[in-house]
Amino acid sequence: MTGFAGKGSDRVAHLVEVGQDEPRNTTTALVADLVIVAEFRDDIYPGLIETGRVEHGGDKPFHTVINAENFHALEMLTYTHRHAIDAIYIDPPYNKGSFRDWKYNNLYVEADDDYRHSKWLAMMERRLLVAAELLNPADSVLIVTIDELEVHRLGLLLEQLFPEARVQMVSSIINPKGVSTNGGFRRADEYIFFVMFGSSHPARLTLAPEWSPSPRGAMAEAPDPEDAREVEPEWTSMMRRGSNSRRVDRPTMFYPIYADPDTKRIVEVGEAIPAGTSEAPPKEGLVAILPLRRNGSEGRWQVGADELRSRMAQGRVRLGRATAYGFVVNYLPDGAYADVQSGKYEVRGRADDGSLLAYRADLGDDRVAPTQWKIQSHNASEYGSTLISDILPGRRFDFPKSLYAVEDTIRFFVQDKPTAVVLDFFSGSGTTAHAVMRLNKQDGGQRQCISVTNNEVSADEQGALSAEGLRPGDPDWEKWGVCDHITKPRIKAAITGKTPDGDPLRGAYKFTDEFPMAEGFEENAAFFTLTYEGPLSVAHHRAFARVAPMLWLRAGARGPIITEIGDKGWDLTDVYGVLDDLDTAARFVTEVKKTPGVAMVYIVTDDDLAFQMVCRELPKGVRPVQLYESYLRNFEINSGRFA
Repeated sequence: MTGFAGKGSDRVAHLVEVGQDEPRNTTTALVADLVIVAEFRDDIYPGLIETGRVEHGGDKPFHTVINAENFHALEMLTYTHRHAIDAIYIDPPYNKGSFRDWKYNNLYVEADDDYRHSKWLAMMERRLLVAAELLNPADSVLIVTIDELEVHRLGLLLEQLFPEARVQMVSSIINPKGVSTNGGFRRADEYIFFVMFGSSHPARLTLAPEWSPSPRGAMAEAPDPEDAREVEPEWTSMMRRGSNSRRVDRPTMFYPIYADPDTKRIVEVGEAIPAGTSEAPPKEGLVAILPLRRNGSEGRWQVGADELRSRMAQGRVRLGRATAYGFVVNYLPDGAYADVQSGKYEVRGRADDGSLLAYRADLGDDRVAPTQWKIQSHNASEYGSTLISDILPGRRFDFPKSLYAVEDTIRFFVQDKPTAVVLDFFSGSGTTAHAVMRLNKQDGGQRQCISVTNNEVSADEQGALSAEGLRPGDPDWEKWGVCDHITKPRIKAAITGKTPDGDPLRGAYKFTDEFPMAEGFEENAAFFTLTYEGPLSVAHHRAFARVAPMLWLRAGARGPIITEIGDKGWDLTDVYGVLDDLDTAARFVTEVKKTPGVAMVYIVTDDDLAFQMVCRELPKGVRPVQLYESYLRNFEINSGRFA
């Protein structure tokens, strides 16, 4: 800001961007429209305010939507998810110019801007550098979609920023009819960059014939010899997931399964354990397996004891990997068992544990996808725009991705990661979160998606709203923003199976998993808006309510958020805890020991010695975090990197 002109309510501030090379971006604004967040050079720290949630997934982790400028949100996530993200999928603005599809420094970038490409690269570079801090360096992927306008510059930028990664590009048909261009060929495809870190690589999947560059048949190339192998039917866990998955929901399905740990064979199925105890009657030489979750909470089996015995007689039950509670118990669900009975698999008898030995030839169907995709379900018009209009009648979003295209793209890297964390910081309409929910339904996974989007309104809408005397921040302005008008309603509608007006969704999902959209998903979602907090408010514990959602996110985004500490000086959920009064540390530690699912605790103290004393008393495996030392040191939004 360089100065003011005018008087009273007509005073105009002249704003100049600082810290940038010439030419600097300048603009003007009414002083009445400006909000003072901090004095010059003050440090500012992020916080979150919850604006709603939908709970339809039992104890599964929450998908989260954050309304924020995405660079600021990425900085915030360095505290909650540093090196913890498995996959990032982004569909950034394509820099079309004439379509006014993105802003830079709060101004739309037009096609005739001499610095159009450099501004776009600068915007992307800042965000990608912070995003890289979030990815797991040992095994993760960054996926970026783009069209021909910036594809070459983006490719060079990715190679420059991430020399340690493997970068590959795929061409994908998104509109078979093509879109006319000015004096050129009709554009039918776009490009997808995959930046693979560490051991990350696309999985071998069972792909339909349309994934092959040439159709399968007499003229198709013979399958690679490495593809020729045998596969089993899909065995799945006996543990109930999602809704009605707690012991109290079906008490008769909380019973022990006894197994011989040496032969890994199920020997006996016990009866339901009476309420009030979690102890199974001991059996000499056998391990009692109960439906306990990894956090120690009580779940239930998929079927009752009698039905399980029946399925064992059919050869549909076997033990999986060893766990802290014995073994994973797997079974063949009805669909997979029907496939075995239909002859799709060759039954070769039974294993030593009595389970069926059934196999089919792979015939090369499980393979790595090629770099050219022409897939019917990836049509962005039919399965992007049309799908959104079915979910949100009367609402419009420009250029959404096909739900199934995003689903397929992510699947290559999270197929074998049922608890993967996926981030989309150009979330737009929320397609990525929707795709992750579909993946979870297909294999019972508990993946979670973090979606970041702003609440900007379109250029045309801005003009109309301004003409009505409205300004950003006014409720009648904000309700038309992309986050409040599209992203959050779409995710809520997908989970509940109902439109924003409460009507059942019409139509059905297609392709990989077909079912009515009105069934919804057994998932949870929480919505937040990013805030900015002063250092004194944070350090003096006055901003705890706004820091609290970040602590919850860092602890895994499960269950309730500890938003305030009562008179007892601490609070605890099944997942994490907060100790505010060190005089109550002994009681707090005792309760943590009684809650086996707690994996992280936050200790509020600026005394390092006191912090260490509490740490020594905590059970093994519980991670302590010092507040607010770790928070304040992690970032300062006004530290110079924040743009």
